[in-house]
Amino acid sequence: MAFPTKTFALASMALLAALGALAGPASAQTAATPWELKPDTGYAYDKDGKTFSYKMGTSNAGELLKGAKKVPKGTLFFIGHNGQLYMRSGPYLEGDGKFKFGSDQ
Repeated sequence: MAFPTKTFALASMALLAALGALAGPASAQTAATPWELKPDTGYAYDKDGKTFSYKMGTSNAGELLKGAKKVPKGTLFFIGHNGQLYMRSGPYLEGDGKFKFGSDQ
């Protein structure tokens, strides 16, 4: 099965989109939990803003990696008020380890 490189590049963002759509403001005060991305699985955020996961094979892995980019460490993904998926590089934690953009309550 051919798997578009652009779709793979968006793979990690798709999971956050799915989780972010379910998260409410109260979750900003909870402890951070690691993502559970699975090997041999592609995650997609399509042109309509929907998320999907795909079982991947290895027969065309070379083609899949052409044009793909590594996500830099220290990247934050989030859903804006308009429902759009965004990413931001740079600090997102305070000096004490608390989430910099958490609830003001």
